[in-house]
Amino acid sequence: MLFSELGLGSEVLRAVEEVGYTTPTPIQEKAIPWVLQGRDVLGCAQTGTGKTASFTLPMIEILGRGRAKARMPRSLILEPTRELAAQVAENFELYGKYHKLSMALLIGGESFGDQIKKLERGVDVLIATPGRMMDLFDRGNILLTDIKVLVIDEADRMLDMGFIPDIERIVSLLPRKRQTLFFSATMPPEIKRLADKFLTTPEEVTVSAPASTATTVAQHLVVVDEQDKREALRRLIATDDVKNAFIFCNRKKDIAVVHGSLVKHGFNAGALHGDMVQSKRTETLEAFKAGSIDLLVCSDVAARGIDISNVSHVFNFDTPHHSEDYVHRIGRTGRAGKLGRAFTIATPEDGKLVQAIEKLIGKEIPRFAVEGVETAELSYDADPRRRGRGAPKKDEPRRGGRDRGERAERAPKAERPVHVHVEPEAAEAAIEAHQQKRERPEPRNDRNRERPEGRPEARPEGRGEFRRDEHRRDEYRRDRDDRRDRRPRRDEDDDRGPPVVGFGDDVPAFILRAARPPKVSAAEVETVDGAESVES
Repeated sequence: MLFSELGLGSEVLRAVEEVGYTTPTPIQEKAIPWVLQGRDVLGCAQTGTGKTASFTLPMIEILGRGRAKARMPRSLILEPTRELAAQVAENFELYGKYHKLSMALLIGGESFGDQIKKLERGVDVLIATPGRMMDLFDRGNILLTDIKVLVIDEADRMLDMGFIPDIERIVSLLPRKRQTLFFSATMPPEIKRLADKFLTTPEEVTVSAPASTATTVAQHLVVVDEQDKREALRRLIATDDVKNAFIFCNRKKDIAVVHGSLVKHGFNAGALHGDMVQSKRTETLEAFKAGSIDLLVCSDVAARGIDISNVSHVFNFDTPHHSEDYVHRIGRTGRAGKLGRAFTIATPEDGKLVQAIEKLIGKEIPRFAVEGVETAELSYDADPRRRGRGAPKKDEPRRGGRDRGERAERAPKAERPVHVHVEPEAAEAAIEAHQQKRERPEPRNDRNRERPEGRPEARPEGRGEFRRDEHRRDEYRRDRDDRRDRRPRRDEDDDRGPPVVGFGDDVPAFILRAARPPKVSAAEVETVDGAESVES
C-alpha cells in the first residue's frame, strides 16, 4: 500500500514524498484511515514504527479546514518529555509546510512570554508537556473549550513519570465532543483502564505484540563484575565498529562518571539528562544528530520517541529497573528498516532485572563475552537495589582503608603478664592499709593543709563566698528581707482607698490655668429672632 491510498490530501502527500517516504508502516496503514474518519483510536506498536506520523499526518489534513481563535487551540498533543514534544513539533513543520497551520510548543525551560504571545495570536496545534500546560492554564492564558482533537502520546511513560493526575484534570477541562487518539508502545493494565476512561468506542490498532522488540535489532547481554563495567564498555566501543550510539544509565551521577571516563580515554562523547537546562539539552541533542558527538551518555529522557534513523548501537550501561524501558532504549537503533545492535552490560546482582526483561520480550537475550574482561554469572537471588551496600568489591579494600588481615597485623599485641612472688604477711598488710585508706578519705578542701610560703590564700568568688562565710550570708538575707518589708503594699483593705484614675494628684499646670473668655463681635450679640442681647 502507498500513502496515496490512505485518503490524505495532495499537500500532505507532497510533503511526505519530499521527505522520501512512499510506503506507510503497519501502524500508519491501519491508524490513518480511522483518524481521518473522526474515530477514537487506541494504538499500540513497538517503538520506531512510525507512531508519530500516524497521527500527525491525518491531523494536518483535518485541521487544514478551519481557523484558530485567540487563546483557543483547536488540537492538543500531550507528550511526557521536552525532547519528544520538540520532535513532534518538527514533524508538524516538516509535513505541514504546505498548510497554513499555526503551532505552539509549550515545554519547560522556555520563556513564558514567547509562548503566551503565540497563544494570543491563536494556534491550530498545541504541543505541550503536562506541567507547563497546567501552569499556563492556571494563569488564564489558555482556553480549552475549542479542542477538536486530543492526542495522548507515550501513555505508559506518562504513567511512569506520575503525569496521570494532570492528564485526568486536563481531560476534564476539554469538551466532551472531541476525537481522542491514545498511543503507547506498551499496554499494561493501568494504561488499558485509562484508555477505557478517556476513549469512546475506540478502534484498537495493534501491529505487533505489546512490548516486543524490533527484528532489526541484534541484542546481546554482557555479564561482568561492577568494577569492570566501564572497561567492558570502552572495549565494546573500540572493537564493534560503533559509528554513533546511545549509552543509557539509570542515575544522573552515573552519567557524569561514564561521560568523564569516555572523554578521559579519548572518545567523542556528550551527556544528556533531565536536570540540564533546556538550551543545553537542545544543543547536545542537535550536536548528536549532526554528528558532532558520536556517543551520547543519557538517562531515560532520551529513551522515548527520539527519532535518529542512523544510530548504529545502543549500550545499556545499567540494566533498566523497569523492563518496559528496555524496549524503548534499544528501539533507538534499528529504525526505518536499518540494522542495529544493542548491548546490555549487567552485573551478577542484576539477575532478577534480566529475568523480567526476558519474560517481557518472550525470549532469552544471547550472552556476549568481551575480550580481555572476565565474564561473571547472573545471580537470581540478589537484590539489585542493594548493590554496593554489602561486601566490598573485588580487589578493593574494606571500609576504613584496611581489610581484616591488615587490621590484625597493625593491632598492638598484648604483653604477657609477669608473675611476681609476694610474701603472705606483706600482702595482708598492703590489703589492710588500702581498706583503711578507702574508709577515711582525705577531704578535698583541707584548710589546715600547709601552703607554700609566699602564696596567698585563695579567696572565694561569686556565690562561693556565701557558702564559706556564714556571717556574710546571714547579713545578705537580712538585707533582702528588709527590702521586701519596705515595698508598698497593694492590699484591697488598706487606707489608700481606691486606685487613682487619670492624673491623680499630679495634674499638669497648664490644665489648672484659667481660660480667657472668647471675644464676641457686635454682629454676633444680636439674635436673629429679636431676643435680648448677651450684654443685657
